[in-house]
Amino acid sequence: MRFDNTYARLPERFYTRTSPTPVKAPRILKFNRKLADELGLAPPTDDAARAAIFAGNVVPDGAEPVALAYAGHQFGHFVPQLGDGRAVLLGEVLAGGRRLDMQLKGSGRTPFSRSGDGRAAFGPVLREYVVSEAMHALGIPTTRSLAATATGETVLREEPLRGAVLTRLAASHLRIGTFQFFAARRDEEAVRLLVDYAITRHYPHLQGAENSALALFNAVLRAQARLIAQWLGVGFIHGVMNTDNTSIAGETIDYGPCAFMDAFNHMAVFSSIDMQGRYAFGQQAPIAQWNLARFAETLLPLIDADKDASVRKATEALETFMDVFRGEWLRVMRAKLGLLREEESDFDLANALLNVMHDADLDFTLTFRSLSSRLEGEASVEEDPPALKEWLATWRARCERETAPAAERRRLLDAVNPLFIPRNHQVERALQLAARDDMSAFDLLLEAVQNPYEAREDLLHLAIPPKPGERVLQTFCGT
Repeated sequence: MRFDNTYARLPERFYTRTSPTPVKAPRILKFNRKLADELGLAPPTDDAARAAIFAGNVVPDGAEPVALAYAGHQFGHFVPQLGDGRAVLLGEVLAGGRRLDMQLKGSGRTPFSRSGDGRAAFGPVLREYVVSEAMHALGIPTTRSLAATATGETVLREEPLRGAVLTRLAASHLRIGTFQFFAARRDEEAVRLLVDYAITRHYPHLQGAENSALALFNAVLRAQARLIAQWLGVGFIHGVMNTDNTSIAGETIDYGPCAFMDAFNHMAVFSSIDMQGRYAFGQQAPIAQWNLARFAETLLPLIDADKDASVRKATEALETFMDVFRGEWLRVMRAKLGLLREEESDFDLANALLNVMHDADLDFTLTFRSLSSRLEGEASVEEDPPALKEWLATWRARCERETAPAAERRRLLDAVNPLFIPRNHQVERALQLAARDDMSAFDLLLEAVQNPYEAREDLLHLAIPPKPGERVLQTFCGT
């Protein structure tokens, strides 16, 4: 693995140099060989040697372990110092023509741990593994999971749990909270360094921009608008959209109490810590805009030397977010409805379907997936509610105004509407069995969600929504 650690060459106030804490008995639970092969990564082939690296017992040659400094708004309240309290950035690997952070999550205490133990448990590690890989298969920008490693140790939460470490790859771990950390300390030089670093690493086309801070803000705004629109297109709820969990690179990062909806509900909340529904499904776009406002605040001294002019320019940029997001959401929804060209009524058509789904308690994923079999009025598996029949008639009429053959439209619909998602009840069952050393359910679920559009007969049971007694109503953070 070839390392080139540009972040570790920034001034040391950006991080602290710290090594992972060795664990008792490292053992590989899952290794993402396909990802490693795609990137040309070649960790040791020996299981024990590989486990030693991915648990943090051995630091590979060229790595420079650091814990990153950042701040953040957590549920709307600013915390001036957070940082990597249970993670260590091993370094940046050059792989597959890309530069990727390699981070160990759950690798022990760091100077940012506060009262935490710096560890992670089986459940959260395997949850992030399967959900992040599902998101990638769905075409949504995300961190990737390279390995999940058991530690042979116990972590204490509400009860004793088996420990694990996640090795994840990310475009970077730059967050809005990274900028907030230095802005809160009035360290304008550090914010300027971050702007230059973020542009060089993520938005090189902006190099030489007349106003680099404003150009970066606009680029991050567009990336976040695209990302949230894609989340909504698959019924995904991040669960904890704090500013320290918002990636400058526009990736989905920090999977905690995340969930995919079964029956559609605009205000669906699963996270046990989101008591007020701040990060509900339908709130994710407004929250992204709120987070971007906090990002803009960190950049104000760099946008314009005149404070009033800087605020005006930042505000004008921020106010474009909802229009950009609406455009991205419509692009996602047109694809999910099999529409090949734009009509003004498409926004109302898409929202009308969501309203029908909400009122009739219809499954989000399977309703969209079934559209390919309803183009010409084919019978459905269950009796459709009258409102859905009415909507389907309107949709078919809309499709008929285009010239695409029905077979081609079916193909397009099935290529964007997944059959398999990591349904909460299936994830929980897989994690419970994995905690007892039975990885069979996890492996099967992972196989399904890594091929979400392929209707394999042997996996169809994983597409079935939960029965009332199987519904998972709450998901939990791993800290």
